[in-house]
Amino acid sequence: MRPTYPARSGPFIRRDFIALLAGLLLLVAISDARAETCPTSADELATDRPDVTNSSLVVPTGSFQSENGVNLTSQNGGRTLDGSNTRWRLGVAPCLEVFVDLPNYVGSIRGSAASGFTDIAPAVKWQVSPLPGKVDLSFVVGAALPTGAAEVAGRGTQPYLQMPWSVELHDGWGISGMFTEFFRPAETDTKHVTEATFVLEKKLNEKLSLFTEYVGDYPEHAGPVQLINSGGLYHLSPKEQIDFHVAFGLNHNSPTYIVGVGYSFRIDGLFDGARDWRRASR
Repeated sequence: MRPTYPARSGPFIRRDFIALLAGLLLLVAISDARAETCPTSADELATDRPDVTNSSLVVPTGSFQSENGVNLTSQNGGRTLDGSNTRWRLGVAPCLEVFVDLPNYVGSIRGSAASGFTDIAPAVKWQVSPLPGKVDLSFVVGAALPTGAAEVAGRGTQPYLQMPWSVELHDGWGISGMFTEFFRPAETDTKHVTEATFVLEKKLNEKLSLFTEYVGDYPEHAGPVQLINSGGLYHLSPKEQIDFHVAFGLNHNSPTYIVGVGYSFRIDGLFDGARDWRRASR
């Protein structure tokens, strides 16, 4: 899920960026991910919301997934409402998806906070799991393109590298997390932000799961933004989900609170017609 507090990302070519990219490519090259280990249309919907931590699993090949939500945020005495937080995800090959975060409107309903649309942000996600220890792991490369209001989304193109991971424990318990490097070359002060998250999740039954999450943003030359985010998700069907979350800031740089709800769904079999045509033409 894209965070709802002020935008922070963007490309600033530095040695640590090159090192991260090299490490990403190396891990992908040595991974033993095979098509049979990646999600299929028989698997239950797995979304990147309502927590900030994204799923370590990709969308099945030939599946389209739409994730949506609305948030109410309070910070510095003001309040903003934002939506629809839409992410469109498409499985284009085994273990590989492309997705795009559509422009999200942020509107001030109390106070003097800026209003306007966020940037459109395309990305590619490659699942390289399972790894030893039953760790699911993916790598994401994306960028926010300068299509939104600078006061809301920031200035210039803003690329990022991301690594979501997860481990299933036992009795419905699981842990997950995500490391992200954001780059903001057009900004005058903070050109680089590191984000780290950690989630403890409990699956109560086949339809209902709850979670508690730590989110920490550590910008260059500025104080951190830290949140505790908790919520849950309920599967209306194997391909439909509703969710909610409530977050509280841990320091003065953070929002006082964020409350959000969402709805997601998946449509499978988009490539079946092309596959049948190829078979018939042989």
